[in-house]
Amino acid sequence: MDNKGFVYLVGAGPGDPGLFTLKGKRILEQAEVVIYDRLVGEEILSLANPQAEFIYVGKASSQHALSQEGINALLVKKAAEGKRVARLKGGDPFLFGRGGEEALYIRQHGYDYEVVPGITSAIAVPAYAGIPVTHREATSSLAIVTGHEKPGKQESSIKWRELADGIGTLVFLMGVENLEYICSNLMVQGKAGSTPVALIRWGTLPGQEVLTGTLDNIVARVKEKSFKPPAVIVVGDVVKLRDELKWLEKRPLWGKRVVVTRARAQASQLLNRIRDLGAQAIEFPSITIEKEANLGALYKAFQKIEEYNWIIFTSVNAADIFFAEMQNEAKDIRDLHGIKIAAIGTATKQSLEARGLRVDVVPEEYRAEGIIKTLRPYIKEGQWILLPRARGARNILPDTLRKWGAHVNEVYLYRAAASNQVSQDTLNSIKDGNLDYLTFTSSSTVSNFVKIIGAENVARLKNRFKVACIGPVTAQTALEQGFNVDIMAKEYTIDGLLKAIVTDTGYEDMEVK
Repeated sequence: MDNKGFVYLVGAGPGDPGLFTLKGKRILEQAEVVIYDRLVGEEILSLANPQAEFIYVGKASSQHALSQEGINALLVKKAAEGKRVARLKGGDPFLFGRGGEEALYIRQHGYDYEVVPGITSAIAVPAYAGIPVTHREATSSLAIVTGHEKPGKQESSIKWRELADGIGTLVFLMGVENLEYICSNLMVQGKAGSTPVALIRWGTLPGQEVLTGTLDNIVARVKEKSFKPPAVIVVGDVVKLRDELKWLEKRPLWGKRVVVTRARAQASQLLNRIRDLGAQAIEFPSITIEKEANLGALYKAFQKIEEYNWIIFTSVNAADIFFAEMQNEAKDIRDLHGIKIAAIGTATKQSLEARGLRVDVVPEEYRAEGIIKTLRPYIKEGQWILLPRARGARNILPDTLRKWGAHVNEVYLYRAAASNQVSQDTLNSIKDGNLDYLTFTSSSTVSNFVKIIGAENVARLKNRFKVACIGPVTAQTALEQGFNVDIMAKEYTIDGLLKAIVTDTGYEDMEVK
């Protein structure tokens, strides 16, 4: 295969990162250059190869980071460098996305491209607002129309009479600034002034706003509410179904902004669960997991692994590094024959079981005091215990095991360091107090979060949002760092943390799934 460049025109969808396609994700992971628009969110950009070159070419009304001609030239320039280019566009590239122009320019300059369709906001955004664009009892016809056509144009490319007379549902994209022009044209051509209209701003996202009215009053309502673009406009009787069919706004964390401070590699489950509950999940990885440079102590333990009676895994991180290094040393789980296994937490247990291991003990309480209580009947004097763990972890567990007469070999595999992966926009938003809940899942997430935002900002901001901690040890660290702790999980797990936050919003009996 030669090194000739290639361009992918990728639709990023309407905004919700869960609506981004699997193929788009695969292309982003492999791209060497990512050229992206204004409406492409950070969650989608975070899927891309971190070593890629990122180039912003966003366009807002009358404000262009780069002209369309400049974007076309940039795509060809990067292809000429032999790069694999992902051109990331909001919605679908061939629906008012000028993807056709870019494709023609690329082809005319001798390069190949591929189109990866995206879910269009014309259908997805109304769906998230509880508005089906077709409904058997209302209409079976749909037209998607640009709302960007300027008033005063000598000859309109839009057939207003046909739209007013013959189409049941009309969806206008990029039309808020021309709303009065759109409404008046439809009414002049015979569309009833009482026809329902909905404007949906930031559709599919936790900040989604919906404004409804009719053709003859929606312009006044927009001015009254200071409703700003971007928004999708839906015209037709299907808008009446919204009151009965709206679903997103009924989620327990709807409209909330929740900050997740876990390490990026561990955060996906919590981020997705928060989004499923209706909130905007803000990724703020305050820690990064750094493997110890010298693992000599672990290698020595492998050489005498058969002498150990127990291995206690305190985290998924410890298990991941332990087994990766074991494999590097030409060993596998067969070498653990006869050794009993303890796992701290259900996630650690599941990680071990996925490797084919049977876990003998899982404490019901995941802080050291509860772990000690559970382990006491099992640990015998004179037994050898291997404890692979994080540097800087509390000493209460190994100290207690030694008091019982056990021989404990603590092996440090990693440390939680302050992260440098937080975007400046996210950092500024946090410093402005633009959040509802701040979650901490370990003491290290607290201390490193403070290092990143600055201790001076804790006192300034602590009354602007609620702090939710996974357990008492984390809560104590948060208090010591100057935070108010408003919420603490009864069960020291991710599920327990989410249940506590949901309960705080007033959904006492709601099951968190």
